[in-house]
Amino acid sequence: MASATPRAGKTLTEKRSGGDGARQPGMTDVARLAGVSAQTVSRTLAGHPNVQPKTRAKVLAAVEQLGYRKNNAARVLSSGRSRTIGVVTLQTNFYSRANLTCGIETAAREAGYSVSTATTASLDTAAIEDAMTRLADQGVEGVILAVPLVHVSPRIEQLTRSVPTITVDGSRTPATEVVAVDQSLAARLATRHLIELGHENIWHVAGPGEWLDASSRCAGWRDTLEAEGLPVPPVLEGDWTPASGYRNGLILGKIPDVTAVFVASDEMAFGVIRALHELGRKVPEDISVVGVDDIDLAEYCSPSLTTVAQPFAEMGALAVAHLMRHVADPDAAPAPASVEPKLIVRASTGRVRGAAG
Repeated sequence: MASATPRAGKTLTEKRSGGDGARQPGMTDVARLAGVSAQTVSRTLAGHPNVQPKTRAKVLAAVEQLGYRKNNAARVLSSGRSRTIGVVTLQTNFYSRANLTCGIETAAREAGYSVSTATTASLDTAAIEDAMTRLADQGVEGVILAVPLVHVSPRIEQLTRSVPTITVDGSRTPATEVVAVDQSLAARLATRHLIELGHENIWHVAGPGEWLDASSRCAGWRDTLEAEGLPVPPVLEGDWTPASGYRNGLILGKIPDVTAVFVASDEMAFGVIRALHELGRKVPEDISVVGVDDIDLAEYCSPSLTTVAQPFAEMGALAVAHLMRHVADPDAAPAPASVEPKLIVRASTGRVRGAAG
């Protein structure tokens, strides 16, 4: 008579729901299920280059089946929960990233959670894997990814399946939920505003191509111009910094027929305006400038910056709310949410010279 094969371990869903109170899986459990040594499991999870692809796949499959974490201590205290969420963000001093993180922390605190932040110096897949792994090892109950997923590796895919994950820039894996601003709409609002002021030669300073925010804004700008039958100038690419805006401003200021520019971030717009001033081009009399973000400094730029506001606090609160729901029901289907941007008109835009009032 054939005997039933005992299950090697509980599924992640069973462990989250409490199950029969069995202990959390350890590295030896993963090793036993994968048919390898505990040292091989440790090397695999550390990303050691000498682990064979076939072995790595067996270990990761066992990790996913068992719902293993390297450090489960915080999750098995009296409540069985860490009451902590993780945030993966770029190691940068950009105001927009800081504002978003602040919004997340405020909403998390109101929900009774603390926030553990893991920064990454680049958008390299291995760097994001490392940041997510560090948070998972701390026993966070969920993760908010505030960086774009340029490439989704098997490790990132496995992590987003085992730890509830929200992304806030539109990129995703099949297991993540998305909370994002409609960046194409942001670009359409900015470009339409300039068109309504009579501008027909509207240039664009874009963000880095690997950021989905940047590519979506660029597409919205291009689509709006094409819909109006207006020329689409070459795209000038920046890197979100004021310095890159300044460099591109020096180019724009030397092109006689440029009358307006849509810049993909406020900080780059500051650099553009500085360069135009140095070249003797007046804003907005000679060239109108529109940014994106509406950071606090935008109102105090000279002239004050017309921009498309991103509601960072609202985005942070919405991301936390979605994460809490995902934590409570990890098997629920991902439900994307979009936040609408708003055009803020200030002094850096005006009617093109010679246009009717």
